Amino acid sequence: MDRIERTRAVARALADLYPEPRCELDFRSPWELLVATILSAQCTDARVNQVTPELFRRWPGPAELAAAPIGEIEAVVRPTGFFRNKAKALKGLAMAILEEHGGEVPRDVDAMVKLPGVGRKTANVVLGEAFGIAAGIAVDTHVRRLARRLVLTESDDPKRIEADLEAAVPREEWPAFSMRMVLHGRYVCTARKPRCAGCGLEPLCLKVGV
Repeated sequence: MDRIERTRAVARALADLYPEPRCELDFRSPWELLVATILSAQCTDARVNQVTPELFRRWPGPAELAAAPIGEIEAVVRPTGFFRNKAKALKGLAMAILEEHGGEVPRDVDAMVKLPGVGRKTANVVLGEAFGIAAGIAVDTHVRRLARRLVLTESDDPKRIEADLEAAVPREEWPAFSMRMVLHGRYVCTARKPRCAGCGLEPLCLKVGV
């Protein structure tokens, strides 16, 4: 089985394991998902979900957040870690969306990645989950680890990993495939103690690094 065939087999197995994958960040709009995804860097989704209700209560949209004192934003997002950088990114993000996009989150990956605090992973997550746009496969730490462990790629570079996965997975499945990989990496194929016994991908896994 070559890499392309293995990736497609993994995608089918993941679809059986997670037929309706759901993003674990709480959000009610593309703006809220964008903010939550930025806050999720180096932080658990559960912790982000504890912070965002107060954040969105005080500053519901880009206009309110752009006008907020940076120190107050820092105080609210502090539990997510790296709070100074994240607060600065969120305030800059809000200002950019107001000034360049009329207060609306853009639906284009090239426009998204030009926003403060937004990289390809974040753009792909928001476009896929909030808009249903298959712009790309979001490569976070879980996807990167699984892709290497399963030998779906030979690269350690997120852009190359994204390209390798996208070459094998049908475009319309990119958002769901991304989320399934994340969920499997979060709860089964963990970094330190992967639960290989009973894993639905075990027959396909080459267990690199395990």
